[in-house]
Amino acid sequence: MTDFTEKYGPWAVVAGASEGVGSSVARLLGERGMNVVLTARRQVVLDEVAATVKTETRTVAMDLSLPGADAALAAATDDLEVGLLIYNAGADPHASRFLDKPLDVWQELVGRNVNTVLGACHHYGLRMADRGHGGIVLVSSGAAWVGSDYLAAYGASKAFDLILGEALWAELRPLGVDVLSMILGPTDTPAFRRILQGRDFPGIVSADDVARQMLASLPEGPTWPPDASPFAGLSRRQAVELMSQGSAFLGE
Repeated sequence: MTDFTEKYGPWAVVAGASEGVGSSVARLLGERGMNVVLTARRQVVLDEVAATVKTETRTVAMDLSLPGADAALAAATDDLEVGLLIYNAGADPHASRFLDKPLDVWQELVGRNVNTVLGACHHYGLRMADRGHGGIVLVSSGAAWVGSDYLAAYGASKAFDLILGEALWAELRPLGVDVLSMILGPTDTPAFRRILQGRDFPGIVSADDVARQMLASLPEGPTWPPDASPFAGLSRRQAVELMSQGSAFLGE
């Protein structure tokens, strides 16, 4: 525990901390002695999560999809020594075909999953590199492996996070900063349950298990799981068709 806080502490920023994997990892970080900044849109829920964290917390209620959200988050934590950034925001609440939603819906998703991620990584990454230690986790998704019906903008944005995390691992590892692209499969979170609308989904894993795996895998980047894409043996067309068959279940 002491080694973890010395390398990644004293403060962690958890974006998307109001529920699911974000709230789980915030609690687990507190158990490891890390102070935690929790950010998401809903202040009341952030306060509830903060009450489960054993260490010092700070809540920052904000919409991470808005232009300038990265700068606002940086300003809200400017007085803290942040050694760990976990960007977990960006679940897909729609599971909809691209043309079935207005453009601003997808622009908002891309703002949260791409623009704010880029700015946050740059801001905190600079400071971690200057200190010679720290960590960044970008939570991606199995939707990042290949394009799919019902997941166009979401999958594309999560592919950005996956590749950005892997590239930053290569750049920042020599500077003492660990980076992990965490690729989530079907995870038992409130966001995913809302999409399922009461239906069963095989192979779903708990948010606590994912959070534990994330913290254990952080020093072992660049990617978890470390295996190649499950579609590696298929042509791109076959992979898209197979992925779309699965995602159609979410859009029903």
